[in-house]
Amino acid sequence: MQSSSSPSLLAGATAAPSPALSHALVLLLASGAGLSVAGLYYAQPMLAGLAAQFGAGSAEIGLVPTLTQLGYAAGILLLAPLGDRYDRRRIILIKSVALLLALLLAALAPQLWVLWLASAAIGLSATLAQDLVPAAATLAPESQRGKTVGTVMTGLLLGILLSRVVAGALAQQLGWRAVFGVAALSIAALTLLLWRGLPRFAPTTQLSYGALLASLGSLLRRHRELRRAALAQGLLAIGFSAFWSTLALMLSQPPLNLGSAAAGAFGLAGAAGALAAPLAGSLADRRGPQRVIRLGASLVLASFLAMALGPQSLWLVAGAALLFDLGFQASLVSHQSIVYGIEPAARSRLNAVLIGAMFIGMSGGAWLGGLAMGQFGWRGVCTLAALSAAAALAVRLRR
Repeated sequence: MQSSSSPSLLAGATAAPSPALSHALVLLLASGAGLSVAGLYYAQPMLAGLAAQFGAGSAEIGLVPTLTQLGYAAGILLLAPLGDRYDRRRIILIKSVALLLALLLAALAPQLWVLWLASAAIGLSATLAQDLVPAAATLAPESQRGKTVGTVMTGLLLGILLSRVVAGALAQQLGWRAVFGVAALSIAALTLLLWRGLPRFAPTTQLSYGALLASLGSLLRRHRELRRAALAQGLLAIGFSAFWSTLALMLSQPPLNLGSAAAGAFGLAGAAGALAAPLAGSLADRRGPQRVIRLGASLVLASFLAMALGPQSLWLVAGAALLFDLGFQASLVSHQSIVYGIEPAARSRLNAVLIGAMFIGMSGGAWLGGLAMGQFGWRGVCTLAALSAAAALAVRLRR
């Protein structure tokens, strides 16, 4: 691995924990995480336009984000454990090429079922983001692991939130196909940078693929903290996804009648919260992650309660989005700080359990949010999110 004093990255180095982790390498990992995970969210502010394009109802078009989240959850559980068995660099490069092809398929989709297929493929291959995060944990010295993971998570979370801004604005000007086309170009550039700059990683286990998958259940049984982290973050993810999966539909309806650009702009509020991820990681390093998680879950609960009980105001929704994104992200970084310290040789599998549970919650939130929106309107979505946040807080308060 290259020293931080060097101006460039050395391709082909073998990864090893070192206090000299290059700032350029951290930036590459953070940028890669953000650009890859962004593919999961480009469609969300465009759902109203996609429904009109394909003549689909809310339930049919709701399958686009649902299948994307399910593909991501499946990819984490089935593919992310391979990072402990094989050189993580090779896995990341293969996934980046697959993501490029999936985005191109979405851009060219002639029918809705093709877009469904592309959405699932995007979710499956975008899991390269969850190979980059444990890569950062492996490269970082233990005393700076929380801060380093928090920095990479900032890139990932900014990708989640700013993807909506970019997609909304670009779709309004050039159409939804241009969004997926530009996304494919960004992944092509990322693939080249990862090929040139990412070091090699030594495998930490010789388990077979079947044994790797079986070990996920074994890790859950052995480690109570892993179970608590997975359950709490999964519950928080239900409300997070329910909000973002229905926001564009709410804004497009009377009396607001706003387009995809307005829906995407709400990502700016959430992006402000994402910038606190390194702070949350540093605070978890110094004061312990438990306090940060409880504070984060409390912020999420308070934000959704305010939207459920308060007036339907754009300012209230924007302010609540900032606070609940801050709380969600602080909880996630702190949960990762706990999980990565359980068994260093199993970081990819531990991450797969945590993030897999989170994206199962995401896919469930997208589906339940669509149902709540159809049956009870926007307040129903916010009530669902508040209940899931209260359940997550209860999990973390239990001794």
